[in-house]
Amino acid sequence: MNAEQFVDQLSGIALHNVFNPYRDQCGEHDHANSASIRRTNLRNYLEAAYDCGVESVWLGRDCGYRGGRRTGIALTDELHLPVLNSQFGMRGTKKATVGSPLKERTATEVWKIIREIDQRVFLWNVFPFHPFEEGNPMSNRRHTSKEFEPCKELLVLLLQRLRPKRIVVLGKDARREIERLGFNVAAVRHPSYGGHLEFAGAIRAIYQVR
Repeated sequence: MNAEQFVDQLSGIALHNVFNPYRDQCGEHDHANSASIRRTNLRNYLEAAYDCGVESVWLGRDCGYRGGRRTGIALTDELHLPVLNSQFGMRGTKKATVGSPLKERTATEVWKIIREIDQRVFLWNVFPFHPFEEGNPMSNRRHTSKEFEPCKELLVLLLQRLRPKRIVVLGKDARREIERLGFNVAAVRHPSYGGHLEFAGAIRAIYQVR
């Protein structure tokens, strides 16, 4: 499955109380072309990863409302899109929303440590969309097993296509999902809720960075 086909498959999935960045339009932060821009962002990212290869894939649980929901790139907020472009030698990945760029704490910690280990890392989420609480689109919640069902085959296909030497999962929830699919992973604490120092220390240990 090439990058365009993968993005097309993702954009065809619609779930209740789940924002699909590649399909849906946020009435508060998006404009008419936002979903199209996010599709282009992801397609460019995938093509660059396929072309140059990746050493590792890091997996979060699902998109946050300040990060992947807005950019279409997992664990990446709008402030770090230029860093992503630089790491993968890309052009054209751009902001998809109206107003000022937003910063996400998780994305900040993830990209800080990626720069430190100085390796090409592909970022993804076990569940590639943004699940939110009923009546509150700007909230985060854990996706359900039922919601994960239509996405798990795409996750497997992506990992098989990228063939990373190492898969690192952020947090216990993501670890449970990916291990059920039969992949061997290294697990670290998620950097949110005060876990950023433990997260960074675990990453340094995995990559043998002092």
